[in-house]
Amino acid sequence: MNKQTIYLAGGCYWGLEYLLQDVPGVLDTRVGFSGGGLVNATYDDVKTGATGHAETIKVDYDSEILSTSNLLNEFFRMHNPTTKNQQGNDVGTQYRSIIFYVTEDQYQDSIKTIEKVNTSGFWKDPVVTEVEKFKQFYEAQEDHQDYLKKNPNGYSCHYVRDFSFTN
Repeated sequence: MNKQTIYLAGGCYWGLEYLLQDVPGVLDTRVGFSGGGLVNATYDDVKTGATGHAETIKVDYDSEILSTSNLLNEFFRMHNPTTKNQQGNDVGTQYRSIIFYVTEDQYQDSIKTIEKVNTSGFWKDPVVTEVEKFKQFYEAQEDHQDYLKKNPNGYSCHYVRDFSFTN
């Protein structure tokens, strides 16, 4: 096994986490906050939109089963990467699309995947997903972890679209 970690944000973390958990090769997920300036950010802080943090999923995966490129392909199938600071009814910088990479290879895979998404013709607008070096992750409270498994009728604006950008 070759365990790697990447941090992905694409709107409300509940729906994205729920879908990512079903991707073969994903070992574990945790929801929380990255990309802002507030130390020890909490959900109550981040939901104001004033912290600079995005609702983020920490994704541990086995790169022998799931390459970073294929994981990112799944990520781009699960949210609309062309809407700035919005997914569905959720609006604000905390709902932006962003990849927080840990390794240089993840950075390169992120750039290549965004190029593939842009040239695919699936979206009429260009991808606005940001790519930023990972700095810090503040885990959300326990009742937000696996939220849609605990609350099957909970809100989600995420779904898997029927297309692929990688081979």
